[in-house]
Amino acid sequence: MRHGAQSNPTSRFEAVRHVPAPEHFEHEPEEWFARQEQAITYYVDSSKSIVSENDSPDIPFRYSINPYRGCAHGCTYCYARNTHEYLGLSAGLDFETKIFVKEDAPKLFREFLAKPGFEVGPIAFSGVTDCYQPAERRFRITRGCLEVALAHRVPIGIVTKNALVTRDLDLLSQLAQLKLARVYLSIGTLNADLALSMEPRASTPTARLRAVRELADAGIPVGVMTAPIIPGLNDEELPALLAAAHEAGAQSAGYTLLRLPLTVEPVFREWLAEAYPEKVTRVEGRIQAIRGGQLNSSEWGTRMSGTGVLADQIAQLFRVHARKLGLHQKLPEYDRTLFTPPLKHGQKRLF
Repeated sequence: MRHGAQSNPTSRFEAVRHVPAPEHFEHEPEEWFARQEQAITYYVDSSKSIVSENDSPDIPFRYSINPYRGCAHGCTYCYARNTHEYLGLSAGLDFETKIFVKEDAPKLFREFLAKPGFEVGPIAFSGVTDCYQPAERRFRITRGCLEVALAHRVPIGIVTKNALVTRDLDLLSQLAQLKLARVYLSIGTLNADLALSMEPRASTPTARLRAVRELADAGIPVGVMTAPIIPGLNDEELPALLAAAHEAGAQSAGYTLLRLPLTVEPVFREWLAEAYPEKVTRVEGRIQAIRGGQLNSSEWGTRMSGTGVLADQIAQLFRVHARKLGLHQKLPEYDRTLFTPPLKHGQKRLF
């Protein structure tokens, strides 16, 4: 099984660290490699709530749902990797092989919508981990939440790297007809080899573009996120990425620059050194050029877009080609007037 992370570093919250020593297995190399090839294990997540709220000025939504903790896509750069450390696990292989499933998500979603304080607004799916990662094919948690959204006329937005989203065209089409749905496919490269190495279990770029076409043909507002842009690795692909998105039927496009918070940084750097050793100096130098000399910046207002001359050049490159292709437009506005709150305990509301 192919992984994105090259190792399983100890959580930063753990006092005891386990350091692998491959030299101990020099006479049993097959056992060493077996330790690196980990099967995916699913665990029940007994969370008592499913909708999160945020007030970050960098994030264009208030509410979000994440049906899974961890993500089997194994993207080497995933900014959510360090969240696994709150569970006492690693941001490395644990994040992509120990997946926690929120089986009660549809029920919890319905309970949230029944609260009198809910202010109608779009619910973002995949604010942290991908709601259409491989686990969704088996557990169908995202589909269950979409059924709740449709029943109660709640606007939703989806960002995914998986063509599995087209499985739910029936629900998404109905939501779109009510002006309650948007979908973005995240596509950071058209290079199949780079994608396989960097995002080992996400859908191929070709499959994601095909999903864009199917969504567009079904009348669902669809866009493409060219993300993350990694200076020195895939930034030169921006014109081709936007052209491919336009050809597939995307109506809008956006981008974000690579972020490497906390323990995401060593996971990404280890992968880069293993996969593209000849590009390490170039890529890391250019990342530092957009992050004020560091490999990461968490400052609000600039953490998604970076700073400096190189960041400005990337932004200009995106703007020119997006405008040329008509991808600078926003997707249609949601209709927030259709919301029908769930009934609590089967009783009718007085007002």
